[in-house]
Amino acid sequence: MDTKHLYDFVDRCTSKCRILVVGDVMLDKYYYGEVNRISPEAPVPVTHVLRTEETLGGAANVAHNLALLGCETSIAGFVGEDYHCRSLRDQFKSCGVNCQGLITTDRPTTTKLRVIGGHQQMIRLDFEESAPIAGFDADRFFRYISRKLDEDLDVVIISDYGKGVCTEENCRRMIESCHTYGVPVVVDPKGTDWTKYAYADYITPNLKEINQVLAEPIHNEDRAVEVAAHYVMNRFNIRNVIVTRSEEGLSLIRDDENVHIPTKAQEVFDVSGAGDTVIAVFAMGLAGGMNPADSAYMANLAASVVVAKLGTYAVSREELMAVLKGEAEK
Repeated sequence: MDTKHLYDFVDRCTSKCRILVVGDVMLDKYYYGEVNRISPEAPVPVTHVLRTEETLGGAANVAHNLALLGCETSIAGFVGEDYHCRSLRDQFKSCGVNCQGLITTDRPTTTKLRVIGGHQQMIRLDFEESAPIAGFDADRFFRYISRKLDEDLDVVIISDYGKGVCTEENCRRMIESCHTYGVPVVVDPKGTDWTKYAYADYITPNLKEINQVLAEPIHNEDRAVEVAAHYVMNRFNIRNVIVTRSEEGLSLIRDDENVHIPTKAQEVFDVSGAGDTVIAVFAMGLAGGMNPADSAYMANLAASVVVAKLGTYAVSREELMAVLKGEAEK
């Protein structure tokens, strides 16, 4: 594929893309250290912490990707009144994400804390409350979404991590509201009941996630993916499907088009966050008027940058331009 027009798009147009990310906002915390002994208190390794890191996770990582790509980005979700929320807000401010849509509740801010000894994850601690969001809190949430839709958005991303925001009622309201304004909706799904995503314009499962909604799992083969995607489109009333397929790349399945995009050959260190990057870059392409196939191709290249990094990672505009330039020069 000639990627020069994709390079030009990223160079000139990303700042004009207005995108709202809604869903499960979370903070990723890492304690990195070394392990040299076993604790005398219990048969567990003692990790001597050398450094700590806090990064944006879940829906927040999608917004982080968009902001680093240069898009006008807003985030809507739920947080607690705690240190983790303050860290999220500080990071959003530093990368230019509008976080006025963060609704404070009496729930804790969803946080994943990981202890890494050498290159091995030793333990993960989750701070969260995943009960469904409803009532007064949901009303506050939708008042914010309505205000943003009045501001002429280009795309809305629903990032579902199963932490209570993306209930069937809330997803239905979000999708209906967006379509009233003519705004396309791109969904990163969770779980096995995709009826809540009915009439979404695009859904972006990985192969494991699509297998969870099938009676029999499929192999990672083009024709099998096509059949499975059309089944999902018909069963759940979803208009288009993008399947991320690990070493086999990415597939865009539509009523009148099947596009299979091979992965960029390279060493893979960590797939964490790759799905967030795919949905962010694909939505950016749609927001800028790019056709879906080109948007998917660009998203696949962006994911190749992320999987070469360790831990949750957001691709920058400069990194995406560099990989597009490299492809154009081949």
